[in-house]
Amino acid sequence: QVQLVESGGGLVQPGGSLRLSCVVSGSIFSINDMGWYRQAPGKQRELVATITSGGTTTYADSVKGRFTIFSDIAKNTTYLQMNSLKPDDTAVYYCNSHLQVRPGSPKVRWGRGTQVTVSS
Repeated sequence: QVQLVESGGGLVQPGGSLRLSCVVSGSIFSINDMGWYRQAPGKQRELVATITSGGTTTYADSVKGRFTIFSDIAKNTTYLQMNSLKPDDTAVYYCNSHLQVRPGSPKVRWGRGTQVTVSS
């Protein structure tokens, strides 16, 4: 069974940094792309950043220049480096993956989330 497990969340002061990790485990054929989403209390889940298997990245306007998504393919791990954090970045961060467990069998998987709190 494919699982996505996030880690690295926590409490940080404004202006600080955190690095989130997402490990994909289980039997998979390929990963098409990985993404990070977030959901703040009372708000809808929103896209933060994505990275394709070819390394193409996209970012929400609100995090451009502050967040970086990158992957270690050998470790099936995707990271989100978050710098210059703001209180508005406070949310539960979820990892997402479009993958194939076997050829021609696309799936979407989500992690359970990791809390990021930016506060002084």
